[in-house]
Amino acid sequence: MTHAVDIRLPTPRLLAFGLQHVLIMYAGCISVPLIFGAAVGLDTQTTAMLICADLLISGVITVMQSLGIGKLVGIRLPIICGGSFAALAPMILIASEYGMPAVYGSMLIGGIIGIPLAWIFSGLLRYFPALVTGSVLTVVGLSLIGVAGGLIVGNDPSASDFGSPTNIGLAALILLVAVGFLCLGRNLWRQLGILIALLVGAVISIPLGLYDLASVSDASWVGIPSPFHFGAPQFPLTAVVAMTVVMVVIFAESTASILALGEITGKPISRSDLARGLAGDSVSGILGAVFNAFIDTVYTNNVGAVAATRVYNRHVTAVSGVILIVLGSIPKLGAFVAGLPAPVVGGVGLILFSVIAVVGINTLRQVDLSDPINMTIASVAVGVGMLPTFVPGMFTQFPSSAQIILSSGITLAALAAFALNLIFNHTRLGRSARRALSTAADTSTETTSIPIEENHAT
Repeated sequence: MTHAVDIRLPTPRLLAFGLQHVLIMYAGCISVPLIFGAAVGLDTQTTAMLICADLLISGVITVMQSLGIGKLVGIRLPIICGGSFAALAPMILIASEYGMPAVYGSMLIGGIIGIPLAWIFSGLLRYFPALVTGSVLTVVGLSLIGVAGGLIVGNDPSASDFGSPTNIGLAALILLVAVGFLCLGRNLWRQLGILIALLVGAVISIPLGLYDLASVSDASWVGIPSPFHFGAPQFPLTAVVAMTVVMVVIFAESTASILALGEITGKPISRSDLARGLAGDSVSGILGAVFNAFIDTVYTNNVGAVAATRVYNRHVTAVSGVILIVLGSIPKLGAFVAGLPAPVVGGVGLILFSVIAVVGINTLRQVDLSDPINMTIASVAVGVGMLPTFVPGMFTQFPSSAQIILSSGITLAALAAFALNLIFNHTRLGRSARRALSTAADTSTETTSIPIEENHAT
């Protein structure tokens, strides 16, 4: 019998469900280029180009994942892909240290390395349990909250509009609108809460003089982002290492979503299936580097939509991918989104990043944190990962090439969580440590039980 994932639906239903998926993921997808463009100081026109590129590549990878390309790439599940927030902080650091050509050069090499790495990773899944992924996701969300704050109040304390009550008030209003729809809305209204908040922010910004629509009128209706817009790619070794580590983090992020989709749809996920799905992330890095986009991951909010609607059909998400490709080919739309004032984007980003952190915390709930070793691993990973955020510039005495890796809390958290989990949960040293803890616990129990027995006898 044909599995529900593979059954073809009538065209009207394909279009309706496909559009719904796009509406659910759209705000998160455009937020990545918006926040990156604002953080590195790109002009509105360039940021608009990044938005179009991100939508275009997200559409291509979504179609690829939904329909598959032979036995090489694509898991053939109802998957929606979009730019990953996990790559934001390292990309911003690389841009500030080496420039934009290095951002996309390191992404290109990271994507190429990621293709064989995807097959290796699929066989090492047990080394990336919830303990590792939860710790990293928590750091991803928490470390990016500062980026959202910078968009709201500004990053230059000497600027005249730094901490402007108008900007902070606008961000607060956007926050309230989003919370209202996310908590009080029903069905599609709840799912569109972030997008509605962005639109409300755009409308309010116009009379305040914060939204310049001139770039929208100048943009063309149809166009494709030009390859290597920022020039020939550059490949600093440190940046390449950082983006390769980011690729592994994204693998862990996508793996959790893919396994969840397997359970939701009732379709078993084999090692080769998982490898083809992760290879799609790698291909997104290659195409993203060429067309100035971002590395994609499987969007968890769309996984939730599959569970809620019980529409398991992968042809639906393939239609979503086609819609994204069309949207990515309309520069005027990208210019409209890119013109959104930074406080509006920051207000929405504050919610999105906080959600990522809470998802990480929820993932850690699956771990037995009453175990002192697990508790220590998670604590060290989160603590080390947050250091660069709380103590900016702590690695300024190190070589500039090393600062790209050391200044990325996400990279530090991933390395710390993986290494400690490997040592204490997969080696003899870890087994010895657990036996010692067990023996100590038994001794403590016996010691505390003796006085009780004596008192009872007395």
